[in-house]
Amino acid sequence: MTVRLSTQLRNNLVGSTGFAATFANGVINIYTGSQPATADSAATGTLLGTVTLSSGAFTDGVSTNGLTFGSPASGAVAKSGTWSFNGVDNGTAGWFRLRGNAADAGGSSTSLPRLDGTIATSGADMNLSNINITTGAPTTIDTFTYTQPAA
Repeated sequence: MTVRLSTQLRNNLVGSTGFAATFANGVINIYTGSQPATADSAATGTLLGTVTLSSGAFTDGVSTNGLTFGSPASGAVAKSGTWSFNGVDNGTAGWFRLRGNAADAGGSSTSLPRLDGTIATSGADMNLSNINITTGAPTTIDTFTYTQPAA
């Protein structure tokens, strides 16, 4: 498992903006292949889908259907509501990018908050029951929790 935090996410975490606020009303993009070397790097692979609230339509900068988090407890925050997507292409999910609500075309950036991680059926940063994504097929994210290490 290899979670990677962008420069802006790290700045937000040590500044006045926390994790849940940084990603409030954002989305998760699901890609094929291996994740980039850093979360500041351009996205790689084929976009297979965009996780939103209940697979709803999403527009950058608008809160409608953006992802939300519950209240933090014991240094962790978990998803709130139903997170899901419908496949936009066929392929094997390999990695994800959680991104904020601002426009993010997926290019290189040190000013956009992002969190990248691996995808598999078990033992990854995000586990899906089926990593073989097909166009139009729905997929639900059953659990998503970010835990800030105590040390």
